[in-house]
Amino acid sequence: MATINISKKTIRTKGGVVVLDLEEYKRFLKYEMEKEYIDKIVNDGLKEIKAKKMESLGNFLKREYPKLYENYKH
Repeated sequence: MATINISKKTIRTKGGVVVLDLEEYKRFLKYEMEKEYIDKIVNDGLKEIKAKKMESLGNFLKREYPKLYENYKH
C-alpha cells in the first residue's frame, strides 16, 4: 500500500481533490467526452433551426426517398 501526501494548502487553493481508480477515471472521461459531443450536436441543431435550415421528416423523405415516402404513414 502506498501513501500519498497532499498538503492542506494545496487542497484549499485547488478546492479539493478526487481520487479515482484508473478504470473509473476512464469511464468518467468517456462519459464526459460523449456528453460534450452530444451537447455540440444539439447546439448545432438549435442553430440550424434558428437559421431555418431544418426540414421536416416528411419533406426529407419526399425529396430523398420518394418511393419509400409513398408507404410512409403520417
